[in-house]
Amino acid sequence: MGNKADDPVDHVRTTRKHAGQNMKNTAAFPALIAIGVGAASVPGSLFTFAAGHVVAGVVWAVIAVLLMVAGFAWLRRERRRVRRVEAEYVKTHPDADWQTPSS
Repeated sequence: MGNKADDPVDHVRTTRKHAGQNMKNTAAFPALIAIGVGAASVPGSLFTFAAGHVVAGVVWAVIAVLLMVAGFAWLRRERRRVRRVEAEYVKTHPDADWQTPSS
């Protein structure tokens, strides 16, 4: 599943080098899963609050917030790493074009 190469940027097959980045670089998958589970925990929290179980609702809400914050922090760290790797690639390959990050 995916290419776990050191360079997560696709320099050859596309003009948009960050398109499909998460398919080539699978280091961000745990973050995407954490965000998804966190988002799925929000309805669980709302349901338990509506059912009158306040403690369980708070637990669900805390789980949702923690997973989403951790997932977005992981994505931010991974995005910085990708930008650093791309900057190093451009330094070592002066003929390569620098793509302005869109994210």
